[in-house]
Amino acid sequence: MLAMQDVSVRFGSVQALNKVSITVGRGEFVALVGPNGSGKTTLLRAMHGMLRIRGTCTLAPEAQRQAMVFQRPFVMRLSVRNNLRLALWLGGVSRAQWNERIAAALARVSLQGLEERPARALSGGQQQRLAIARAWAIQPALLFLDEPTASLDPGAKKEVEALLAGFAADGITLVMSTHNLGQAKRPATRVVYLEDGEIHADLPTAQFFDGGLSGRAQQFLKGEMA
Repeated sequence: MLAMQDVSVRFGSVQALNKVSITVGRGEFVALVGPNGSGKTTLLRAMHGMLRIRGTCTLAPEAQRQAMVFQRPFVMRLSVRNNLRLALWLGGVSRAQWNERIAAALARVSLQGLEERPARALSGGQQQRLAIARAWAIQPALLFLDEPTASLDPGAKKEVEALLAGFAADGITLVMSTHNLGQAKRPATRVVYLEDGEIHADLPTAQFFDGGLSGRAQQFLKGEMA
């Protein structure tokens, strides 16, 4: 689905990524973990084509249809319905499909009946679900998520996790950054540990959490690093 080879990203004097190589296969759910400043968000943005990189990033043809959900989603000063319409227009979806896509997306995230509500009047959890609905409405093959539950209460976190597990079951490929190791352990098929802009571990989830780590990655897993 996606392959990066020796990808580096620099912001001024800061080396945010340093010769990172990673592949993401079809149908995988990859969790990116690591301490603050490790490069998780930068890697996501580089994968999504938002940053100038050194190195190569190759996408499968279907991976061109992709979306990203941010930690603090930006919702327009529009109704819920018009936020979705804008996403569909930007995604090149035929206008004839809009009503069907909007209804399906809002039902998927349990926001049906709120079509005319101002998006910024929604709760934080509802706004995050709206952001996920916007991404899902364009029917991406590849979905990136940057700390999608970081600012949500426990109930809203469970709702979002359930949505993502459902997307994975539908065959969408997901790459998510998270500080919540439990969240990485539950839905992810693979966990990648970053530190100082480099990948130090890339393992199937069970192996990552059951003795497959050493050194600083093991310290992070034990909660000895923030």
